[in-house]
Amino acid sequence: MSPRFLEPATLAAIGDLELLARTVVDGFVAGLHRSPDFGFSQEFAEYRAYAPGDDLRHVDWNAFARTERAYLKRYRGETNSLVTILLDASRSMEYASHAVSKIDYARYLAASICYLAIHNQRDAAGLLVFDDEVRAFIRPSTRSGQLARLMSALETAEPHARTDFATPMRHVQEFLKRRGLVLILSDFYESPEQLVRTIEPLRFHGNDVVLLHVLDPDEIRPDLREPVLLTDVETDQRMEVTPEYARGEYHARMQAHLAELAERARGAGLDYFLLPTDRPLDAGLREYLTIRQERH
Repeated sequence: MSPRFLEPATLAAIGDLELLARTVVDGFVAGLHRSPDFGFSQEFAEYRAYAPGDDLRHVDWNAFARTERAYLKRYRGETNSLVTILLDASRSMEYASHAVSKIDYARYLAASICYLAIHNQRDAAGLLVFDDEVRAFIRPSTRSGQLARLMSALETAEPHARTDFATPMRHVQEFLKRRGLVLILSDFYESPEQLVRTIEPLRFHGNDVVLLHVLDPDEIRPDLREPVLLTDVETDQRMEVTPEYARGEYHARMQAHLAELAERARGAGLDYFLLPTDRPLDAGLREYLTIRQERH
């Protein structure tokens, strides 16, 4: 499948979230075997070449990153993993400068990860939707109907209120009794120091924590041709912004914010990735699976 088909604006035309997730995952899997000759590597006695339909949880993503060829590991006694997604549904996630808003992009990515975890990897997947409180929580599970429950919760996740990271973090710590992988999808409009301090305790419980930073391209590099009056959707504060400010001081501040957040996250043992909302969804899946492989 062409990577262009996995672009968010194209996927937005698909009305059914589970169908969208299956489209993304199938397209991603198809991208694993573009080369007709995967062959066997004599260096890997325990490996064999990937073939369509194989279970993705056995793919060695480190080997794939080095060689662009997919090999399957043969595990014994492997147990299922626990995957929990925390979705920021605050009002700032409504923003969109193109066909896909931040909340929609985060929904698409969350749905794809849930589908991949349950359908392809046989992992237990769960979801927590939050703003300044927990709006929905589905415990990680592999039981029948779990994927439908997750998709329904994602479909109804609509932005409102302000962001409060402390509330969902306390909730996750209380209910996750078994360690696993926690992925947080948000625009992370919070002081990097405060944000990392709030999220870091999840690591103390043995979880692997990933920050997937969802931003609109205009938020990263605004393209203004004349002064505009901008309103903060969460605080209603207003500020006049000129093209000169956007190109100069704003750009410098945003780059500093992104750099500090990445540095503080990684310093605390959290994985961090920036995902602009115009980036193809398979890129987000690749990062998720690379992290998962590195953690095992």
